[in-house]
Amino acid sequence: MKRLGISVAAILGVALIGLTGLIAMSRLLDRDALRSAVETQIRAVTGLDFTADSHIDVSIFPRSYVSFHDVRIKGSNADAPALSVDVLTANLRLIPLLMQHFQIADVMMLRPHIRVTRAANGQSNWTPFVETIARTMKPGADQPVSFSEIRIQDGELSYEDAANKVSENLGDIDLSLAWPSISRSFAATGQFDWRGERVDGSISLSDFLAALSGERSGLKVRIASAPLKFAFDGTVANPVSLMMEGTVTADSASLREALAWIGQPPPGSGGFGRFALKARASTIGASIALTNVNLEIDGNVAEGVMTYANNGRQTLQATLAAGAVDFTPYVQTIRLLAGSARDWNRQLFDLHALSATDLDMRLSAAKITVGSTRLGKTALGANLRNGTLALSIGEAQIYDGIAKGSFGISRADADAEVKAQFQLTDVDLQAWASDLFGTGKLSGRGNLNVSLEAKGSSPFELAQSLDGTATLTGHDGAISGFNVEHLLKRLERRPLSGGNFRNGKTPFDTLNIALRFNDGVAVATDVRVEGPATRMTLTGTASVPARDYDLKGVASLTPAANADPFDLPFVIQGPWDDPLIFPDPESLIRRSKASAPLLEAVKDRKARDTVRSVIEHLTNQKTIPEAAAPAAPAESGAPRTN
Repeated sequence: MKRLGISVAAILGVALIGLTGLIAMSRLLDRDALRSAVETQIRAVTGLDFTADSHIDVSIFPRSYVSFHDVRIKGSNADAPALSVDVLTANLRLIPLLMQHFQIADVMMLRPHIRVTRAANGQSNWTPFVETIARTMKPGADQPVSFSEIRIQDGELSYEDAANKVSENLGDIDLSLAWPSISRSFAATGQFDWRGERVDGSISLSDFLAALSGERSGLKVRIASAPLKFAFDGTVANPVSLMMEGTVTADSASLREALAWIGQPPPGSGGFGRFALKARASTIGASIALTNVNLEIDGNVAEGVMTYANNGRQTLQATLAAGAVDFTPYVQTIRLLAGSARDWNRQLFDLHALSATDLDMRLSAAKITVGSTRLGKTALGANLRNGTLALSIGEAQIYDGIAKGSFGISRADADAEVKAQFQLTDVDLQAWASDLFGTGKLSGRGNLNVSLEAKGSSPFELAQSLDGTATLTGHDGAISGFNVEHLLKRLERRPLSGGNFRNGKTPFDTLNIALRFNDGVAVATDVRVEGPATRMTLTGTASVPARDYDLKGVASLTPAANADPFDLPFVIQGPWDDPLIFPDPESLIRRSKASAPLLEAVKDRKARDTVRSVIEHLTNQKTIPEAAAPAAPAESGAPRTN
């Protein structure tokens, strides 16, 4: 116990002596020399010369540091300096301090404000300071052993590019900078606020001096935030313009939210959800080329190459190949029909996305889905330039046939100008009609040719202005809903038998439909249905805006040898989805042996009165009298003058 007490007493004595020495040193310390030494070391390590407009704080124990207040870089704009700091603290190494040697362990900047402005020639207000830092760090420079860490707390960064009208602000910056005073590398790790999101970030340069001089250096960047995660691993150089090459990865739970966060208006209002990208990137200036692209968006996976440029206008080019692609999320918000499903939507189009960027894309896919439509192997092209979108289908497998065509939409003030041309060859008519019109009443094989154009600010206005032509030729099929042969044969025997006209099906050998559209009205120029035992022709119109029919037709039985033909006129009227189909009653009455004489008889007044008298006698009821003829004007005694 005695030896232990002696040891403890010795330690306490040494500590007391050291404490007394530190207190005495703090009183005898040459503060001007300390300030000068600290300023010299910061200038030697960073290349930055600064000035402090206020007092300094010096502490020896329990912490050894020197704090400068209201600091800014010398040589910068006095009104808006490139760097201004509320408090700059240099923490000192204790052991050298006891020997009156002032060495900085690390530097902490509290509430710094970093201002970066970029001129039209590409030079910034930081260009002179970067050149100074590069000269200071050249190999062979006489540098004292000094600090290797700079910490930033509660900082701000403002960036202004007047030429490109770009303004950005980063706030609440907390960073740790591994300054390359000993090694060649540089690293920064920390957090900051940008556009309402907290961002974790890191950047490292394998050769800091080479990067400052515009020479090649290794570069690693990591950005992690709620909307987007991004990483780059490669090299960077800036001999004349910025050049980067390496592997880039990015992913987001919602690409729509990520695009909005970085200031790119997302197109449309559907899709652009889950997103992931991995590619080999090569950047020169404002142009980025991506090769070995592996892209995933909304569950669609594609591979290929992409390029992006922003030289005053954003341009995206891509050539991609995919297995299966589902476009449903991007078109499901385009509602041509209103909620009733019988009226066209009158909501105005939002065409701003057509002017946001230029696009040139080529896509080949083994399978494409658009709503209920399924396409097989497809080659698709999309070109968007100067507000005009052009879609082209080189060849697509659809409805067991082949489709080719083009679709264009351009912006003219508030209106959309739409043009569509496409051909369907040897397609399954039942699948086509069921998919496009929601009806399975047409079957067979056929070809379709369409050339249409329209202009308007809403789907309803497009329907009102629709012009063009459409032709459909089919063979070896049937029209379900009525059996024309059965109906005609029954009416041929008993013209007034009546019955249900909406049963069975009518087979055909050939089907020909030719329509001409003018201001939303489709005129049937040639509509013929020819089957083994029947033949039908149609004339009339169909209103696209009102979505209804006004058609007249003639159905005929194929006459046997030496037999009189039987022709039945009929009418189709009403909405597209549920029209009324009824035969001409006068022709049926004429064919009836019992009622035909009555039809002739009622044309005569006396005969009509006789028929009415007989009916009253048989039914013991009075018929409704005819409307009295208007009374003749009373004759005047005066002669009539002409």
